[in-house]
Amino acid sequence: MDGWLLPLSIALIGMTGTLFAPLLTQRLVGRVQSEQFERQERMAEGQWQREQRAAELDVRRACYVAAMAGYRRYRIELMNFLWLAHKARAAGAAGGGAGERTGERAAGRADLEAARQAMHLAFAEAQLVGSEAVVAELDATAERLAEAFYRVLRLDEGDPAPDGDFEAIKADLLGLGERWREMRAVMRADLGTDARLQRGR
Repeated sequence: MDGWLLPLSIALIGMTGTLFAPLLTQRLVGRVQSEQFERQERMAEGQWQREQRAAELDVRRACYVAAMAGYRRYRIELMNFLWLAHKARAAGAAGGGAGERTGERAAGRADLEAARQAMHLAFAEAQLVGSEAVVAELDATAERLAEAFYRVLRLDEGDPAPDGDFEAIKADLLGLGERWREMRAVMRADLGTDARLQRGR
């Protein structure tokens, strides 16, 4: 009896293995494919997030560049208009060239207003995408520029503020160059530019 039981057991086990092998193989293949699919999904999600971060960084960089360029142009136009106002006051005191100076001042005022509007638009765009530090810096810069604008206009209208003579306003506008450097440093830090440069060394 023992002689036929062993071959029967072996045959039964072999037949069972043959029958269940495709099921087990299919299950293992399904598990491997599921793991591969999950890994591909994670990789695709990671790639998408990297692309989103890169796109957001590009938008912030473009807004910051526009804000800095708008600031510089507006500051230059403020200085130009301050000079025109100063020349007009000097000519008025000397009594000559009023008609030519009025046309020149009107053109200067139009240039100043265009630069002012462009700067406000660029600052508004940067404030929408910038970090809190950048927004705070933009707000402080806009406030300083608004004060300078107010003082220049009062000087042009012949009613200078107590601290609004030509030399004081000129010194203040020149001092705004430091404000630009501070704003640039905050924007560079927000973009991670300084950190990338440090890692590259």
